[in-house]
Amino acid sequence: MPKIKTNRGAAKRFKRNASGTFKRNASHRRHILTKKSSKRKRHLRDPEALHKADVKSARRMIPYC
Repeated sequence: MPKIKTNRGAAKRFKRNASGTFKRNASHRRHILTKKSSKRKRHLRDPEALHKADVKSARRMIPYC
């Protein structure tokens, strides 16, 4: 049986926790930051858990993590 290729885009976006859930970074923090409040940017810093509806597809894209 051949090895399964890891989806490199997904591997760069998601990291797996010890409990098996995936964490992801928030969007909207790349550019046009002057109009966004400090509070909004601060809350975008923290990693979020991937939504449970997306975990199955993330696990399929990153089989060896």
